[in-house]
Amino acid sequence: MRYTLTVLAAVTACIYAQSFKCPPKDGQYEDPVQCDKFYECSDGRATERLCPDGLVFDPTIRKINKCDQPFNVDCGDRVELQPPRGNTLCPRRNGFFAHPDPAVCNVFYNCIEGEATEITCTAGLHFDEYTGTCVWPNDAGRQGCNPGANKKLKDGFTCPKDQKTDEAGQAVAHPKFAHPTDCQRFYVCLNGVEPRDLGCQVGEVYNEETERCDAPENVPGCEDWYKESDEKKN
Repeated sequence: MRYTLTVLAAVTACIYAQSFKCPPKDGQYEDPVQCDKFYECSDGRATERLCPDGLVFDPTIRKINKCDQPFNVDCGDRVELQPPRGNTLCPRRNGFFAHPDPAVCNVFYNCIEGEATEITCTAGLHFDEYTGTCVWPNDAGRQGCNPGANKKLKDGFTCPKDQKTDEAGQAVAHPKFAHPTDCQRFYVCLNGVEPRDLGCQVGEVYNEETERCDAPENVPGCEDWYKESDEKKN
């Protein structure tokens, strides 16, 4: 029975290949309905080919290998694909795929011939299957993501939920915040969610207005910061 199906499949492929009319010039040409199928034309004869599972054919590529990631190719009306041959982490044998748990939005997998490599997005970003990259959550538009507990430093600081904006009203990628009691220290929230406790070099204090380390006399309330520190030591 399996042998019969194999023969039928081969005959069907042969019929499709024979029905495809090659252009005068030899080369590789897309199938009109299936995005991962193409034909190699030589001397007017067409040989049917398939891209590796998960990749699709891009006729605009000048390279010999014209199979590429789906997010790089405009398939147009070529909406059909070969049956998937993947596994739990790799729905298809090749490509970039989201974590199987829809609540985990910052982890994805790079699959090469069914072998998955786990990749974690930079803090605060979500994986977007349409672009194959990590983007801002609003751009990814994924639902049901688990934001997890707000990361907290040892002194209790957590990054504010509200985005900090600049004078133009644009969100600040890595906002800074002054320490409430220590003039020399300040916080940075990487991508708005990952807190870091940083400090100015000795002799300088953090200036909240300029968001830079500055001389104490330029920061109201911190003018005598190092004088007070020296007095405490003495």
